[in-house]
Amino acid sequence: MNPDIIKLLPDSVANQIAAGEVIQRPASVVKELVENAVDAGATSISIIIKDAGRTLVQVVDNGCGMSPSDARMAFERHATSKISDATDLYALHTMGFRGEALPSIVAVAQVELRTMRKGDEMGTRLCLSESKFESQDPIAATPGSNIMVKNLFFNLPARRKFLKKDSVELGHILREFERLALVNPDIDFTLISNDVTLHQLRHATDKQRIIDLFGKSLDRSLLPIGTSAPFVRISGYIGLPSAAKKRGFQQFFSVNGRNMRHPFFHRAVMDCYQALISPEAQPSYFINFEVDPANIDVNIHPQKHEIKFEDEMPIRDVLVAAIKESLGRFNVSGAMDFDVEDAPDIPAFDPRAGVTVPDTAVDDSYNPFAETPAGKRESRFNSEPAAASRHAPRPVTDWQKLYEQFAGERAAGFEEVRASALNDAAELADAIPELPGIPAAECATDGASGRCLQLRGRYIAMPSPSGLTLIDQHRAHVNVLFARFTDTRRDGAATTQRLIFPDSAELTPSQSAALAGMADVAADMGFDIAPLGGGTWAINGVPADIAGVSPSELLAAMADDVAATGAHDSESVRTTAALALAKASAIRAGRVLTADEMDALTADLMRLPAPAYTPDGLRVIAVVDNDAIERLFQ
Repeated sequence: MNPDIIKLLPDSVANQIAAGEVIQRPASVVKELVENAVDAGATSISIIIKDAGRTLVQVVDNGCGMSPSDARMAFERHATSKISDATDLYALHTMGFRGEALPSIVAVAQVELRTMRKGDEMGTRLCLSESKFESQDPIAATPGSNIMVKNLFFNLPARRKFLKKDSVELGHILREFERLALVNPDIDFTLISNDVTLHQLRHATDKQRIIDLFGKSLDRSLLPIGTSAPFVRISGYIGLPSAAKKRGFQQFFSVNGRNMRHPFFHRAVMDCYQALISPEAQPSYFINFEVDPANIDVNIHPQKHEIKFEDEMPIRDVLVAAIKESLGRFNVSGAMDFDVEDAPDIPAFDPRAGVTVPDTAVDDSYNPFAETPAGKRESRFNSEPAAASRHAPRPVTDWQKLYEQFAGERAAGFEEVRASALNDAAELADAIPELPGIPAAECATDGASGRCLQLRGRYIAMPSPSGLTLIDQHRAHVNVLFARFTDTRRDGAATTQRLIFPDSAELTPSQSAALAGMADVAADMGFDIAPLGGGTWAINGVPADIAGVSPSELLAAMADDVAATGAHDSESVRTTAALALAKASAIRAGRVLTADEMDALTADLMRLPAPAYTPDGLRVIAVVDNDAIERLFQ
């Protein structure tokens, strides 16, 4: 008989397994420790980072603190002060409740805790490593807690090896910090990385906290939303459609002060902007839901980002109504305007009011067929006054004036449509110079001659043997510039143009962190930049082959794209940065091109090995074949 093979795992192994779900990177440590500080009633929280969290993650708060026995118990699995039985899960008002965060952290790092309760004379110092207790001593301390997590994943070399480079991990910490600071505007936050203060936020209103985190440029592009229903209260801010952008957008949901991700509600927000922004743009939003804790379930995932709502569909409808009402109230979307100057006063219906019979009067002496002295019947239809009235000129009434005005506007409208049709016909005739049997014609725009035609300031139309080729001029230039940037940088032939008057770029902390991580790539591409502190970068030189673009906008665009894509190795960072630089430098839709410029652009595009699509998969070239053109005239 074989011996039993099922064994109970040691606590240290079980903790490491649990840590794989709860603690994925240094940003996870920041999230769990800050949420514990919030639950402790802290009004000031400081976060200190060394080497993007690899060496140190330290969180200092002024919360309630812990007694010596509570400090020891806090690192046991499933030990918590937040709940006591299963029914408490349906009335949660705290960020944490599982009792897994601290045991998971101590399983993969070295931890030192210093804590003291308010009113106690002495605090306690506790040291643990790899789920093992090392020491506990009384010390002098200030009220609150100071927890230091050192050498994360020191006992798991494989996990530590797969951490990204410092700039990427710091970017994750910054994004987690932004989420935590947004849902706790009444708390002072400080974030320090390698002795550099990245954020120092004072308690403020919700809108001021948004501006403090993401810059003053958001001040004029935020619209407040607010509504309530029996099952939900929604508040927050949404961005103007004109402020929507392809990168660097901010989208945050929270419920009862807890961050969450909810694809269903995100789709509802995007539906409200569908007709107001381009398909590739994204609006910013900062939306908070307040619901009865009994109607949501946060016990779905260890990181508590996914939340299930009991009234999901009704909440979605209320959210859509709130957003559309805000967009309409601030004249973002079209609104119907009614003329009420001469409108009749229609009283509201009152079901309790009695019904009155209208007054009527009858002339008993009136006979429409009474005979006249001449023996003819007289009626109101052939009486002399009536007959005279038929020949008398009728007074001009208001409706006749309205009809005359309408007829004039209709005639003007027909004339406008006719002129537009003639213009379209002429444009189409010029745009198909190579139909069978028709000699090629010279096409021109703005008086310049050539074989290319610019349409709507955005597309280049050119004849081809198969029909009519249409080229998106912006995307075509993106392709050309991307190939030029990657080829020259790969050959080490980047040229820097020194600025006579050095410029500066004011970046957000997340942008600054991303730019610091790709400073060598930016230098290879021709930028001469240097950090000045506080998110400010000095720009002394730019690539020689760009013109007419703000250097600070270029750097911000590159940093946003690198942060958004999560690129970490040098080649992917270089490719992402080159594409961002090409997009920011390319000619814009609406710019009028001369015939020579169109010829040069199309020639450069056709020399590329893959001219039909941009590096991120957008179509550049479309062809209308000869058969499709001929069908237009059948």
